[in-house]
Amino acid sequence: MSLCLSYNVFTLNSPKCQSYNKTRLSSQFINQIQVNSLSYDALASPIDFSKKRLNFFRALAAKTPLEISKSSFREKKPKDVNILVVGSTGYIGKFVVKELVDRGFNVIAVARERSGIKGKNDKDETLNQLEGANVCFSDVTNLENLEKSVEDLGVSIDVIVSCLASRSGGVKDSWKIDYEATKNSLVAGKNHGASHFVLLSAICVQKPLLEFQRAKLKFEAELMREAEEDGGFTYSIVRPTAFFKSLGGQVELVKDGKPYVMFGDGRLCACKPISEEDLASFIADCVLSEDKINRILPIGGPGKALTPLEQGEMLFRLLGKEPKFLKVPIGIMDFAIGLLDFLVKIFPSMEDAAEFGKIGRYYAAESMLILDPETGEYSAEKTPSYGEDTLEEFFDKVLREGMAGQELGEQAIF
Repeated sequence: MSLCLSYNVFTLNSPKCQSYNKTRLSSQFINQIQVNSLSYDALASPIDFSKKRLNFFRALAAKTPLEISKSSFREKKPKDVNILVVGSTGYIGKFVVKELVDRGFNVIAVARERSGIKGKNDKDETLNQLEGANVCFSDVTNLENLEKSVEDLGVSIDVIVSCLASRSGGVKDSWKIDYEATKNSLVAGKNHGASHFVLLSAICVQKPLLEFQRAKLKFEAELMREAEEDGGFTYSIVRPTAFFKSLGGQVELVKDGKPYVMFGDGRLCACKPISEEDLASFIADCVLSEDKINRILPIGGPGKALTPLEQGEMLFRLLGKEPKFLKVPIGIMDFAIGLLDFLVKIFPSMEDAAEFGKIGRYYAAESMLILDPETGEYSAEKTPSYGEDTLEEFFDKVLREGMAGQELGEQAIF
């Protein structure tokens, strides 16, 4: 499918593009301008829609990817840089789109026709969420469909930003999304001129015990090999630590008087959590920053690393309550995983249930920090920090406003 614009004065009538805006120009006017896609900047004011600007977009649409220098995008002004964002409606993807739009880039956000948790959002809601971006409804799991959608845009792509991630962490879904769909975005984008790929990965791939980690690593390896074989192509691989929302699942329970649940003594895992806004800012930095080219970039939020015990103490302190903890032996999870692995041999359809158990066990025991190859231990000191938002500020906000907009949905197992 081709590009659909979120600006509310008109939409484009190409064969596969549908309109979802309240006010439209007539198809006669659209046929007169004969242009496949326009940047949001060009649409910001009808008065600015001059013949000079129109001719610029006609010229851009006429160029083939081979006619555009692969290194030239870093020399352009942001408004002239076309960024294809896949995974744009995901938890981090929405913030990345907003950050890129705010920085003045021409953002093309690829989205499913039904987005959000369990596809609850229709196209209207998606257009509202991705305001300022040009929204392209397509299927990243189907290379042919995605290639046709990008071709229908009529412009060359400069940069691909992937925020794709499996929603469930299940075995098949991990390989379908974290590897195959992400690779589809690389192929489609690169075939239409893209010379830089920004990948949102995860810090936990350092110790790959889970299928989604293996799928991410396989794509990372292929992305790096692509840059080695093509001197004009570059990448930035971003590996964040824990997100704020993944640590907020117990806030309302504790507020209601329930104990804070943790495994072992509460010190088994630690992290330097980062907010969605700060992470989106870091990802946007990777578009033009030359010091982030062809690098793996682990990143955490500001401040010291926090264990579950410290997170719980923080919550009780904010509530003005005496700490009350429920400590669960990690061995309980080991027993459950062993049982599920046995049942999978008899009932193969249970493989995802067994994988979910392993995911839960992983996050209950492994720190989301740099794994020091010299010591084999996690290092808070070697884990870079970025941004200003703190977990304490997030907890305080959730205590006042609730978790609306921070729902884990199918990722609740994490």
